Amino acid sequence: YISVTGVQTCALPISFIEWRIAGNALLDLENEGFQTDTQSQRLDVLQEFCAFLIHVTDRLVHDLMSEEERQRFIVALALKMADTYHDNRLDSDDSGKDFKPLYIETLNARMADYAGFTFDDRKPGYAFKRYLGEAVTDTMGDRDRKWISDQVMEIEVPDMLKTLEKGLKDLFDSGNAETPSGASAQPG
Repeated sequence: YISVTGVQTCALPISFIEWRIAGNALLDLENEGFQTDTQSQRLDVLQEFCAFLIHVTDRLVHDLMSEEERQRFIVALALKMADTYHDNRLDSDDSGKDFKPLYIETLNARMADYAGFTFDDRKPGYAFKRYLGEAVTDTMGDRDRKWISDQVMEIEVPDMLKTLEKGLKDLFDSGNAETPSGASAQPG
């Protein structure tokens, strides 16, 4: 089994990978002409993408770790992502406010919501992707709102999943992270 230190060590590169994946998805939306007006709004979009990615990661590692390991891993991942989010919020908001509690509150709500959606063959179901699309739409500007969800579901989610799967596989199959019983990042 993975040690506490090993779980935290695994969470660090995955948090970096997920933040980059979320940033690339946001950039893709903006390059397609979808409107974001402020850095705060951009961070709201990133928060939605990150919550989705953390939940998907939880589903993907389910068979790789014991329940206790998976829980420690996802908590470590969420806390690292909250730190990254907080640091980026501080860069755009000089209030000195602690943004981590709000991030964790939103993440917990999304984790509970996503838990009710299907996830088969290592992929989120339609309602799962639709929920992300609508959450992102709610954070974006008014221009082309009716197309944002489709862009997220049809273009961004497949791209994000491909990169996330590769990152998880590279981490767990590289020998840089132990997996229980020599499991591979792609079971079955």
